[in-house]
Amino acid sequence: MKKQTRRKFSPAFKAKVALEAVKNQLTLAELAQKFEVNPVMISKWKAEFLENLSATFERSESTDHQDQDTEKLYAAIGQLKVENEFLKKSCKKLGIEI
Repeated sequence: MKKQTRRKFSPAFKAKVALEAVKNQLTLAELAQKFEVNPVMISKWKAEFLENLSATFERSESTDHQDQDTEKLYAAIGQLKVENEFLKKSCKKLGIEI
């Protein structure tokens, strides 16, 4: 007897199936036949989809924090470039080779 391997579905496919289930245009059995997936899986994907739907409209605070960190880093880079150029010019005027 041949061992069956587990099928893995991409998040995009799961979202597509869940969205179709949310539309309620087809029954679970029809969707299962159309997408060749067990109706229980479709129900789970639909429930997970509806549960996480509000996350779409939430703004992540981590992106705000990352933006601030990025701005600070760019400012530091600019400061270091200015200092580096100043030191190079000063050394050149003093006749010091770098």
